[in-house]
Amino acid sequence: MKKILLLLANGFEAYEASVFTDVLGWNQLEGDGSTVVVTAGLHKELKATWNFCVTPEKLLMDLNLDEFDALAIPGGFEEADFYDDAFSEQFGTVIRHFNDQHKPIASICVAALAVAHSGVLKERRAT
Repeated sequence: MKKILLLLANGFEAYEASVFTDVLGWNQLEGDGSTVVVTAGLHKELKATWNFCVTPEKLLMDLNLDEFDALAIPGGFEEADFYDDAFSEQFGTVIRHFNDQHKPIASICVAALAVAHSGVLKERRAT
């Protein structure tokens, strides 16, 4: 079974996270069930955009990153403090770990800035 880490920052865009949870959730129900998504963040409760509160399954500090096959990061809003978490050293460490292990990293919208901020895109092309 493949495990995807859905890394959520405070101020993340719920719609962008749903791209991963919805598609891969349906895979659990109607597909081959080969992929599971685990949500994690820096806080026990995260406030997504529009004051939508979310409880991640795991705290980032409690994870064994080696258990995951890929990383997904939804974007968010600056006004909702997205960059406080997304540009944190903890987020950067996670992104660099996946990069160092040659595992896929997917980001949506401004989450690409967190990937760039981590340093993994230096002297590389990315889309």
